[in-house]
Amino acid sequence: MVGETVNGERRTVNEETRLRVEVVFALHGEQVLLALEMEEGATVRQAVERSGILRRFPGISLARGRVGIHGRVARLDAPLHDGDRVEIYRPLRADPKDARRRRVERG
Repeated sequence: MVGETVNGERRTVNEETRLRVEVVFALHGEQVLLALEMEEGATVRQAVERSGILRRFPGISLARGRVGIHGRVARLDAPLHDGDRVEIYRPLRADPKDARRRRVERG
């Protein structure tokens, strides 16, 4: 395979077409971080599905839930880049404004 230096790293052509990404999900008391290698052009949805996290946590719904890349909400068809961290967000248990209002009312 032909090799070249990219950002100071020696890579083969095959390695250049692979992306290193992470898929993360957290519940109260449990955090999961899964490292994956994906093909160039892979999407957020493909990374989540390939990670196996949907089998591990069957309560995750990509249709109803939200995902992000490095703390920014992203679409499931968003393309991934090398080093991206795909985050699966849980729905809020309570509206933050309502929760704050209740705390203020209680004193």
